[in-house]
Amino acid sequence: MKRFWKDVAIDADRVVTLDGKPVRTPGRRPLALPTDALAEAVAEEWRAVGETIDPRTMPLTGLANAATDPIANDPAQFAARLAAYGESDLLCYRADGPPLLVERQAAWDPLLAWARGRYDVTFAVTAGVMHVAQPAATIARLHEAVAAYDDFRLAGLSPVVTLTGSLVIGLAVIEGEIDADAAWAAAGIDEDWSVEMWGEDWQATQLRELKRKEFGVGVEFLGLL
Repeated sequence: MKRFWKDVAIDADRVVTLDGKPVRTPGRRPLALPTDALAEAVAEEWRAVGETIDPRTMPLTGLANAATDPIANDPAQFAARLAAYGESDLLCYRADGPPLLVERQAAWDPLLAWARGRYDVTFAVTAGVMHVAQPAATIARLHEAVAAYDDFRLAGLSPVVTLTGSLVIGLAVIEGEIDADAAWAAAGIDEDWSVEMWGEDWQATQLRELKRKEFGVGVEFLGLL
């Protein structure tokens, strides 16, 4: 679609407008943002559009659309899908060797300790990749924590959790316990080790860079809330 507007503004309800008309989500709802900071950031994406609209250059708008349409339609179901990552959280699956990798994965221990104290839960940690069941009370409590977030926070939390494979990392980010760089580094310990051992594959590197960018957008989105 070609650009058809000249002026981008924000109305009193924090709806982004194009030549005075509200931007609408794919579900035809006005794109109303919950904070001034997010509204301005989304408006800036629309101001930066060139001759044609490219959704790939408007990731904050994409997350806002997700919050306003599919997530708002059934937030409980969306929260449940995110909370399910706690049942097989990356941080609970450890290597039994070599010693250097075991040592590096120990960097996950403070995050699990934080989650234990923050949510009053326990975690089953295992060596290997075979599934280990987490305590039912832990699963229930983490689900409760995720379900308490509003639609926009669920939208921002989603890429953080899904791209790291860790609900604990996602909760630590949204709670301000860990910053984006430290979170991404923690999530990448195994992958970094594989690169050191077997070398770098350019396709895998390119994919990881794309994931890092998407992860960063999720963190930025949460920060604007």
